[in-house]
Amino acid sequence: MFSRLLTPKWVALHLLVAVLFVATFFLGYWQLSKAEDGGGAVNWSYALQWPLYGFMGLWFYVRMVREELRRDPDEDEPGNALVLYQRPRIDTTGDPELAAYNAYLAELNEKALGQRGSGGR
Repeated sequence: MFSRLLTPKWVALHLLVAVLFVATFFLGYWQLSKAEDGGGAVNWSYALQWPLYGFMGLWFYVRMVREELRRDPDEDEPGNALVLYQRPRIDTTGDPELAAYNAYLAELNEKALGQRGSGGR
């Protein structure tokens, strides 16, 4: 289960988060030293904000790791989420007005799919 978190991508991400978490405290300390040397209210606020940013980033990262552990590992398999478009069947039996309206809607659908496929909206 935890082996998914030991792939090269995840190990690099673990290291990056650790470095950034520590860096926010160094930045907070730097702002605190500037504030104590006569800096203004901005330096005092940054001295508090940098560690807050570190904890916020860590909190989001823990949530991301939890989501990865809950995720089904087979959902990345090709073809699992494949949905083929099925053209709507036009009912030509029964009411001729309804059949004409369904044909009109099918034509609009074809135009919309043609525009989407060519990059226009």
